[in-house]
Amino acid sequence: MNAYHLLGGSGLRVSPLALGTMTFAQDDWGSDEAAARAILDRYLEAGGNFVDTADMYAQGRSEAMLGKFLADPALRDQVVLATKYSHGGGSRNPNRVGNGRKNMLATLEDSLRRLGTDYIDLYWVHIWDTVTPVEEIMSTFDALVRSGKVRAVGLSNVPAWYAAKAQMTARWRGWEPVAALQLEYSLADREVEVEHTAAALDLSMGLVSYSPLAAGFLTGRYRRDGNHVDGEGRLNGASQRYFREMLGGFDDRHWRLLDVLGGIAEEVGRSMAQVALNWAVRRRAVASVIIGARDTAQLEQNLAAVEFELTAEQVARLDEASAPVPNKLLMLQSPEVHQRFMSGGHTVTKEPAWYRG
Repeated sequence: MNAYHLLGGSGLRVSPLALGTMTFAQDDWGSDEAAARAILDRYLEAGGNFVDTADMYAQGRSEAMLGKFLADPALRDQVVLATKYSHGGGSRNPNRVGNGRKNMLATLEDSLRRLGTDYIDLYWVHIWDTVTPVEEIMSTFDALVRSGKVRAVGLSNVPAWYAAKAQMTARWRGWEPVAALQLEYSLADREVEVEHTAAALDLSMGLVSYSPLAAGFLTGRYRRDGNHVDGEGRLNGASQRYFREMLGGFDDRHWRLLDVLGGIAEEVGRSMAQVALNWAVRRRAVASVIIGARDTAQLEQNLAAVEFELTAEQVARLDEASAPVPNKLLMLQSPEVHQRFMSGGHTVTKEPAWYRG
């Protein structure tokens, strides 16, 4: 946990596992104040320093709870604190939702008040709204960094072409660049490898992955029931449809992946969740992986995922079992495959100077 990575092209140093706080203050499936405080304290004690929240988590109560925990200036200075804007908290005001400047500035002030801090270390666009001009977003980000209210900026849930456009616009204008991309990335969903990974490496944007356990699917707690999953957890009950849609639905490939993952977990004497997290932490361009926990016992299990190494052969088996269904377009967009196709089998290796593997 103390092997820190630079976040993209910025000077921010972040731990390999980030603490996601979507569970904080959630009434039905989250953590109350005492449990949340214990989780944060243990995470920081283990060497973690990257804490991620959002204005919409528990309708702002997650930010407020974190603000109470980080009231000590020394503790606040220790943490790389990230939060997000875009959703608008259910507002019917059309200018208090989306990526526009009016919503960004108003939401930031609300977040600063709830968090009890003068600045945010990393401010994210939570989700691309498809309509706000990228120049408006990046110029406002730049103004916030210059004002001292924000230290670095990032984009979450955006297409690769949009991230590239934002980064090149910022460079061209001399504005604050994009430090990081936050995207869903796991053994069950490797879509980001098609374009986002190469864009992140080439344009100095660190990948911060969320849902590395595919909403619990990769823990092995579920079993197949026809075309559905069965088991206790977030993939069942009222939220099953939402999380199934995030994964693009389950098919035979996902269940075969669980068989391989379970076999490797037995080989290394670790849980399936720890093996899945270990794989995620060591992917190309990944600066940090966001984990969540309902209690300290679950957190301890997640933290232990960085304490061991998988062999190259085990990683290759996981890669093969989790590989997306190939097609010509995906193959040509893969840098390695495209290079072999264009160079007659020769291999040339190039990584940006900031990337340390």
